[in-house]
Amino acid sequence: MGKYRESLKNKNFLFLWLAQIVSQFGDRITQMALIGLVAGRSPGSAMELAKILSFTIIPVFIVGPIAGVYVDRWDRRTTLFICDFLRAVLVLSIPLLFMSRGSMVPIYMVVFLSFCLSRFYVPAKMSIVPDIVDSKDLLPANSLVTMTGMIAFVLGCALGGFIVEKIGPGGGFVCDAFTFLTSGLLIASVSRDLKFKMDKAKIINVGKEMISDIQKSVVTELKEGISYLVNHRDIRFIINMLFILFSAAGAIYVVIIVFIQEAFGSITRDLGILAVFLGIGLFLGAFLYGKWGERFQKFKTIFFCLIFGGLMLVLFASLVQRIQSLFLASLLAVLLGMIAGPIFIAANTVVHQVSDQNMRGKVFSSLEVVIHFAFLVSMFISSYLAEHVSRHWILIGIGVIFSIVGLVGFMKKENLTLLKERA
Repeated sequence: MGKYRESLKNKNFLFLWLAQIVSQFGDRITQMALIGLVAGRSPGSAMELAKILSFTIIPVFIVGPIAGVYVDRWDRRTTLFICDFLRAVLVLSIPLLFMSRGSMVPIYMVVFLSFCLSRFYVPAKMSIVPDIVDSKDLLPANSLVTMTGMIAFVLGCALGGFIVEKIGPGGGFVCDAFTFLTSGLLIASVSRDLKFKMDKAKIINVGKEMISDIQKSVVTELKEGISYLVNHRDIRFIINMLFILFSAAGAIYVVIIVFIQEAFGSITRDLGILAVFLGIGLFLGAFLYGKWGERFQKFKTIFFCLIFGGLMLVLFASLVQRIQSLFLASLLAVLLGMIAGPIFIAANTVVHQVSDQNMRGKVFSSLEVVIHFAFLVSMFISSYLAEHVSRHWILIGIGVIFSIVGLVGFMKKENLTLLKERA
């Protein structure tokens, strides 16, 4: 706990950490609200759920390629604040203007615009961490940032399931808008006296460059970013691992939601409960790895988690299919979360360590494109297969693939020296 306390003594990091707890807490409530909204209009349809989720991912490919370029030029604190404020307005418009309409198209558009803003928010959030904390504190800081999502996941899913059941999806969207505003106020409390601060003249010039340089500078820097990724072995390794991980996550996500709804006969109640226990497991895994993770090479941690995470997914699908026990499913969800949690911390820490300060925005933006492409494609493939193949067999197949990838990683001799100097 000592390392975590030291990180939280840094007031700038504390405000950022609290902002993420609040913002991501609201995101999980909206996630439950969207699930409830789709289930109410198209019960048991994995494809309809995949459709609305696709509008949260498509902005990665449209806005993502230029987001990292400008995040590296802008004041990242200001970027985070503006994104929070605008997303609050957009989310609030769903219950106030569009839910009463029969068509889902306006809601699709609002979700799309909100996640366009998120494409600037995510690389700014990830890039600001090394500017706030010392390099020696990156691992515990990344652990806390990751645990932010875990805490928000647990509380948001639990409360989101309750809200959707009691007052409907509209209440979830209102709560999310409020959390965005609160997060923005916390971000505004972060000191302006940071290493990445620009003077006023530079900020004005950057605004002008958005129009005049959109075809020249952006394209040039995008090529520079791609070349940077291709020429760094450590980052290529992380890209490959995250592609595999998020392909599996996309294939699981929609299918497991419908699988749980059918197994326990509810829409959001039991789904929210299991999400809470999964979040507890993710939190515990992140906490334990943040405390003792420096003892292990990061690539070994990733492969170990892939192997046993796959086996745990197979066990979860098999037992829940046969025994509709919420207690047993909750226990398995905790174990699955504990195994999966360290992967993201290890990956983010490696990227921070090997990336130059002025390239972090491009690197994280490029990673966002890779992992969301993997997630989107696999999500639609598994949703289509779910119309023809039993959902529990799809989950078992994904778990087996997970474990095989981890085993192959351990067996390849060239991986034994990968990250040796850094991990």
